[in-house]
Amino acid sequence: MVASMASANSYETVILNGRVIDPDSGLDAVRNVAISDGHIAAISEFDLQGETVIDASGMVVAPGFIDLHAHGMALGDMRMQAMQGVTTVMELESGVLPIGDWYSAMQVQQTPLNYGASAAWTFSRIATFSNTEPQATSAYFQDAQAQNDWKFQIADPLQTARILDLVETGLKEGAIGIGINAGYAPGYGQKEYFALSELAADYDVATFTHVRYASNLEPQGSFEAIKELIANAALTGAHMHICHINSSSLSDIHATLDLVEKAQAQGINITVEAYPYGAASTVVGAAMFSGDDWRERVDSSSENFQLGADRMTEDELADYQANNPGTFIVWHFLDESEPDKLALLDASVTHPSTSIGSDAVFWSYFDDAGAIKTYTGDAWPLPDNVFSHPRSSGTYAKVLRSYVRERGLISLSEAIRKMSLLPAQTLEDFVPQMRSKGRVQIGMDADLVVFDPATITDNATFENANQPASGVHSVLVNGRFAVRDGEMVLNADAGLPVRREVVQ
Repeated sequence: MVASMASANSYETVILNGRVIDPDSGLDAVRNVAISDGHIAAISEFDLQGETVIDASGMVVAPGFIDLHAHGMALGDMRMQAMQGVTTVMELESGVLPIGDWYSAMQVQQTPLNYGASAAWTFSRIATFSNTEPQATSAYFQDAQAQNDWKFQIADPLQTARILDLVETGLKEGAIGIGINAGYAPGYGQKEYFALSELAADYDVATFTHVRYASNLEPQGSFEAIKELIANAALTGAHMHICHINSSSLSDIHATLDLVEKAQAQGINITVEAYPYGAASTVVGAAMFSGDDWRERVDSSSENFQLGADRMTEDELADYQANNPGTFIVWHFLDESEPDKLALLDASVTHPSTSIGSDAVFWSYFDDAGAIKTYTGDAWPLPDNVFSHPRSSGTYAKVLRSYVRERGLISLSEAIRKMSLLPAQTLEDFVPQMRSKGRVQIGMDADLVVFDPATITDNATFENANQPASGVHSVLVNGRFAVRDGEMVLNADAGLPVRREVVQ
């Protein structure tokens, strides 16, 4: 009946003759898809009529990719994500505060993609220890890297009360859970983390945690940090999401994944994400790069740190840690050219429970004085002098190129599940909007990507990340083009806020 009705109607946009893959229903067949009023209106084996027609012959039509872990939220950041098929970006690991201010600022910005954020525990800690009010900007977090009290001191009862109050205010303002960037403040107390878990359980939301430690050595190793998170989830019933388990676990990934499997088998609500790179992006003054033994703990020296196109020297590292600790650098923790190290990365990416999250970071540039600035302009392509981590422009295309097409480590449908349905399912129990995303079904949001599985490619490298992915033909966000015929639509602005209900 749907097919016969569809043939009699004309829709806003139709996608014809594409291989439609819906990871929820298991549909994997050539179909025609119709879009009207921002939603999928018909899926048919028969011809559909539309004002705009996309010929998807030889291409895949899939749910738009959902990035639960994206820090860059400026226009250029979103455009780089759109070029690889992303339709929704979330700042969940770090989060922001005040949440209301952040959503207000985003609503006046041009947003080609859907967006959302969590309530930032680190922002509440910084505000509490500095006796300031949090500011919903990345600079607020970066500037605080020069101070160590919020990173390493146990909060007293009054401080704990303010930390929790600021986070709870964020939840009341519609935050998507609690962002616990614990790796940047590992000296917080066990009771504080437990209280955050209880708060998440009270509001029936998830926490999104960059765990306390990243270390191959014990004590204070990666295994201990992930076990702590699982224990809190078991005791409070809170849903706890582990961010980038690959970079948090370093070489201990098999042991930490075993913990996750055991927890899930016990019914403990643990979810996991990873990105397909053996290098992280973080601030040079991060707590994990402090202490006399940090090099041994993370098996790194200055050669593992990259700023722009170049690796750092020990003198440069010492200078930046002392004088510019908020500077973002690339940290190479696993060398993908070594088969045994690549196998560790592959274990995290291919695990059935692992969704793909990019951890996309800001695009930066050196100003005339040599200072590093965040690029927030509207030029496209991005200016030649900006730099970032290649995951900011290549994560999803790399999964489809390397893990599916070239090495055959996962199927195409499994990759799409990891990048669309699984992230939606991670949130949908407490963010109702996500129940309409990550699926190609009638009535779902028309957040779709059309790509050529034979050519989709990540072009970004560590030396030059400023290279958009290729092979994506079209990206639609709420039924409107963000990418069309392989080109960015420069006035695309159809992204909508993803937000929980505001409590007055």
